[in-house]
This record gives sequence, structure tokens and C-alpha cells, in this order.
Amino acid sequence: MIYFSFLFGFGLVFWMIGVASNISPYYGILSLLMGAVSGCGVLVWKGGSFMSLVLFLIYLGGMLVIFAYSATLVLEPFPTAFANWEGVINVFNYVLLVVVLMFVGSDLWCGVVDLGDKMSDVDGLSIVRVDYVGVSLFYYLGCVVFLIAGVGLLLTLFVVLVLIRGLFQGAVRVI
Repeated sequence: MIYFSFLFGFGLVFWMIGVASNISPYYGILSLLMGAVSGCGVLVWKGGSFMSLVLFLIYLGGMLVIFAYSATLVLEPFPTAFANWEGVINVFNYVLLVVVLMFVGSDLWCGVVDLGDKMSDVDGLSIVRVDYVGVSLFYYLGCVVFLIAGVGLLLTLFVVLVLIRGLFQGAVRVI
């Protein structure tokens, strides 16, 4: 079962490096989607299946639609991939940063909350987690995060709408 934990954690770091490299919107959306799936796997592994479901439904349902629409408006005939030198240098820098933070900053991560202790008494990844207190815990400990995320989503929506309107002069454009 430790292989699942390593796979989800490695996948999360790998796909977030893909998002941070910022090469092309197409690959950024794919990396964001796979990073969210890996993050949901980490949350399920730690016992927070409700939080994983909320992340998957709200984040991927709301934000990924905006990213998909904005990516279709930015149609590139030859999107830049990770194989060019700029992408390789970005990925190498982020991997180096992760390794340095892993060895130097390991004392910073000692306060991570293990939700599995509060959620269930089963170790490892099981079929159904006892997550009946997930709703109250999520709203109690995450109320500020909910407010910040809501304002961030609203701001992102306005930014995307302004960028699209300024770039193509609204919905009607000359083809």
C-alpha cells in the first residue's frame, strides 16, 4: 500500500511541475487535470474522501471549463512542448527546487495534519472510508479557505472575460 502513497505523491509533484513550467495552455490544462487527480488520490489516501470529492467536483467542474474555453480561443498551430530547451530548463529548475526543499526544508512540514486519524480507524486505502464528519470538519476548518477560493474564482472569471474581450473584441470577430 505504500506504493499507492508514493505514486500519488510523485504524480502530484510531477504534474504540478508541468503546470509551473508554463509552456503551452494545452499541456498546462492536461498537467492541471492530472495534478488534481493525483491530489485527490493523496487526500483519499490520508482519509479525506469527502474533501477529495469536493475538490474534484468544484475545482474541475468550475475552473477547468474556464481553462478549456480560454485554451480554445488561443488556438496555436504548433504548441510548444516540454521537449524544447526552454521547457527542459524550466523542468530542471523546478525539480532542483523540489529536491532542495525536500532536504533543507523538511523541518517545515512537521505540522501537517493527518486526517486519517479523525476520519476512520482503517489503515491504508480502503473501498469506503468512514467520512461522516467530513462536512463539518471541512466547513469548520476551511471556512476562510472557502471565502478566499470563492473570491479567487470570481476574480479569475473576470480576468478571463476581460482578456478574451480585449484580445478578440468580444464574441463577434472577423475570421
